[in-house]
Amino acid sequence: MNDRIRDVYVVDAVRTPVGKYGGALASVRPDDLAAHVVRSVVGRSPALDPARIDDVVFGNANGAGEENRNVGRMAVLLSGLPVTVPGMTVNRLCASGLEAVVHAYRTIALGDASVVVAGGVESMTRAPYVLPKPERAFPSAHQELYSTTLGWRMTNPAMPERWTTPLGEGAELIADKYGITRERQDAYALASHRKAARAWAEGAYGAEVVPLPGVELPRDETIRDNTSLEALARLKPAFRKAGGTVTAGNASPLNDGAAALLLCDEEGLRETGREPLARIRASAATGTEPELYGLGPVEAVRRALAKAGRSFADVTYFELNEAYAAQVLGCFEEWPDLDTGIVNPRGGAIAIGHPLGCSGARLAGSVAHQLAAAGSGTGLAALCIGVGQGQALVLER
Repeated sequence: MNDRIRDVYVVDAVRTPVGKYGGALASVRPDDLAAHVVRSVVGRSPALDPARIDDVVFGNANGAGEENRNVGRMAVLLSGLPVTVPGMTVNRLCASGLEAVVHAYRTIALGDASVVVAGGVESMTRAPYVLPKPERAFPSAHQELYSTTLGWRMTNPAMPERWTTPLGEGAELIADKYGITRERQDAYALASHRKAARAWAEGAYGAEVVPLPGVELPRDETIRDNTSLEALARLKPAFRKAGGTVTAGNASPLNDGAAALLLCDEEGLRETGREPLARIRASAATGTEPELYGLGPVEAVRRALAKAGRSFADVTYFELNEAYAAQVLGCFEEWPDLDTGIVNPRGGAIAIGHPLGCSGARLAGSVAHQLAAAGSGTGLAALCIGVGQGQALVLER
């Protein structure tokens, strides 16, 4: 019987460089991406016996392609960990990687595990087309293939139409709701690219990025150093043709990548012989109207901070996933007490990319590394989630 809730530490966090759709990581299977970051994060704590790992938990939003059959377990086997280490896969769409971290955090806090690897992976390039099974054998009519790269498919007809609004149109609805102009969105996107390019140039990602052997990808592939407001303004609206404000330039791209964190309680931490990057304090997941999914982080962040006994005034680093500039700016409208200058100081998903199942783990790891570099502080990681959810995690050092 557990007599206390245990402290949970982030010992280390790694991620791949993020590849663009059809880019440098296009030939790498998602289970191999997952295995690479598992192998890397465990290998960076050589004092830890790999057999001591109680579980591997991975987030993945697709599950229809090469990552089927439980990519968390396949990552264990492909990484060379002992076969006695179990593995599982969780899916909270865009926050799947963060859900994996939260699941590991709860498991350790309750004393059911001491050492857990948590992460996420997505290859949007390699997401397959799927063919629904026909209602009867050998149909004579043509059959429809669905892309599993992103968004709704094979939608239940009982779903209200507004709940199945495409993601890009959902961003347009948020722009409408708050009067967020195309110019503001483009300016935000430009800042994301500039911050990401500067962070890479200054070596800010050196502690966490683990390149894949044999792959020529020195940094995140979708960062545009030389973009400008003029270049962004020339792009056509991508989703709402008449009067639209959301473009490919102020939205996150399609991407491939993986991330993993090593989480331990105090006993496990002693076995690593390392100083932790940060400690997890609280988490929260909430729901909202599916068509306004982009506002999902609003309440999730409020609840996570309240659980941690903290407010925005205490937060020093905030990694908020940039699904769309309109979505981020809409959240800002609901957080008047937030100093937006602390958000994504090293660039966000508009520049870095958004490999769906990976992103939440990437954000959590990035916050942990930033807290470690600063030596103290409170950090937040949060994402909006398709179909109307939000999730947030509070870390401290």
